[in-house]
Amino acid sequence: MVERILVVGPKDTLSMVDDLAPKGFEIVKALHNSPEQKAALPGTHYFVGFIQQYVNPQLFKDAPHLRLIQMLSAGYDKADLEAARKSKVPLCANGGANSTAVSEHAMLLALAVSRRIIIQHTNVTAGRWHGNSPPQVHEVRDRVMGIIGLGTIGKKVARLALAFGMKVHYYDISRLKEEQEDAMGVRFRLLPEILRTSDIVSLHVPLNDSTHHMIGPQELAMMKKSAVIVNTSRGPVIDEKAMTEALSKGNLFGAGLDVFDEEPTPPDNPLLKLDNVVLTAHLAGPTWESNITRLRNGFDNVQRVARGEPALWVVPELL
Repeated sequence: MVERILVVGPKDTLSMVDDLAPKGFEIVKALHNSPEQKAALPGTHYFVGFIQQYVNPQLFKDAPHLRLIQMLSAGYDKADLEAARKSKVPLCANGGANSTAVSEHAMLLALAVSRRIIIQHTNVTAGRWHGNSPPQVHEVRDRVMGIIGLGTIGKKVARLALAFGMKVHYYDISRLKEEQEDAMGVRFRLLPEILRTSDIVSLHVPLNDSTHHMIGPQELAMMKKSAVIVNTSRGPVIDEKAMTEALSKGNLFGAGLDVFDEEPTPPDNPLLKLDNVVLTAHLAGPTWESNITRLRNGFDNVQRVARGEPALWVVPELL
């Protein structure tokens, strides 16, 4: 029997499947929530795509032959982990496929806020060559980058920050050994120390019960008024209302945000009216290169499981 791989995603992702899909499998491509997706599930063995929202008890009833759920996303906060645990079907992330894209985007946001790029662009396009007055801008060399969450993405942010001549401190529940810190050029600090001493704080943690609103009013109050906060992880990691208040009162220099409490963020979100923020639409990860890497990693994992080998990148809660 030929096993079936069902790949679900947007058109741009599906357009890459034929060039990367392994031989010896039946390949079914389907748009989100399409009739093709629903029709293919009963005979599907490997479910691949941007599919965390479909991981619930109903999935395992609709697809009783599943051997692997291979997400193309890094996050899995919308997946029902208890349902996955009971099914005993491996639920896997993308193996860091978007880590380069997200780390570059985090550094881009940090630089854009520090140099007030949006204000400068607006002034030039409006015919104000120097603006009403030159904006206060900052270099990042010799400043402290505080990374919260030193996983695959956090480590790449650290390397980029070091290349810009920054000092890098980090907080993570899994602390590196001292020789590893020496090799990377980073230093561990407790979370309050990160917040009090960092010039730029960059968040790289998964969203779960322990990280929801881990940056709230008390934590924001610890930060320097000259500090920048960058979030490319998940919106609810920060108390958005408290951050908006701190930004509007000048208690923070600025923020670079790719994620929000509600996505798409509503048009009346007060964050949209602030001139000390740089905002992108949860697009740090999707690049041409990362989309290819996502599929490559996903199909590699499919072939591993088909050979009887353990799946890679199983989400930590299910190990």
